[in-house]
Amino acid sequence: MSEATPTLRIDRWLWAARAFKTRPLAAAACDAGKVTVNGTAAKPHKGIRPGDDIVITVAGDRRIWKVLGLSDRRGPATSARLLYEDHTPPPPPRDRGEPVRAGARPTKRDRRQMKRFFG
Repeated sequence: MSEATPTLRIDRWLWAARAFKTRPLAAAACDAGKVTVNGTAAKPHKGIRPGDDIVITVAGDRRIWKVLGLSDRRGPATSARLLYEDHTPPPPPRDRGEPVRAGARPTKRDRRQMKRFFG
């Protein structure tokens, strides 16, 4: 007989991996369809194994994790980071243009630029 690989409920693992502050929040995210495991929506009772790919979408933020280990106990953040490998792409660079100052008086620099532009 082949030995079964251990599984763990997704809501417990998300809580232990510190993706959510509480287990009920993790279960609610699963119920709302914000968590997918290997491309399919996951309910809170879905069992996960090492090697599964998890996508978490919360507040417009999308995280892509690969499960490396299982733990149903919440520990320090350093041990929680050992449970997954993060494959989330880095965010795009922010545009750091000129600050917009609505309704403010022009500064000395602004006046010089206007003088150059208008002549």
